[in-house]
Amino acid sequence: MGLVRPVLIKRINNEILGLNDHLGLKIRVVPENAEFPIEISISLKNTAAKISKEEIGNEHAFLIIVSEDYPYERPRAKWTTPIFHPNIMMPEDGGFVCVKTLDNWSFGSSLLSFVKGVEQLIADPNPMNPYGTDSCMEAARWCIKNKPRFEAEVRYGGRHA
Repeated sequence: MGLVRPVLIKRINNEILGLNDHLGLKIRVVPENAEFPIEISISLKNTAAKISKEEIGNEHAFLIIVSEDYPYERPRAKWTTPIFHPNIMMPEDGGFVCVKTLDNWSFGSSLLSFVKGVEQLIADPNPMNPYGTDSCMEAARWCIKNKPRFEAEVRYGGRHA
């Protein structure tokens, strides 16, 4: 059994206000008579992420889906724009997002911590644990093959070591 409805709506609205404050958003609060599930649409702008092997996009979007059992039940996330990522399904494959934050979800977790988890996932994909869809497996192979590589050298006394 979840929270009493007025307490649940108040908590969701407080978390929406927290998202607004932290992220500079203007998400409207949920009315007391809102029906569940509640969907919060989030857009990431000026966030570079691959949308195909060849193309990088700067605008991405996903939904956070909150049930009446929140916060005991973790929210779900559904990606709504194309993305080439091992841990996020393309929208046509379901758009599911594998976020570690969701695996460790507890009553004390929040929508803001979830959104921060998505930001981290975009910046640092986990190609060793991809979803099993064709696009996620292909993205995992691409990430492993094209992972950042470092080169370095030491100089001292004006000469190469």
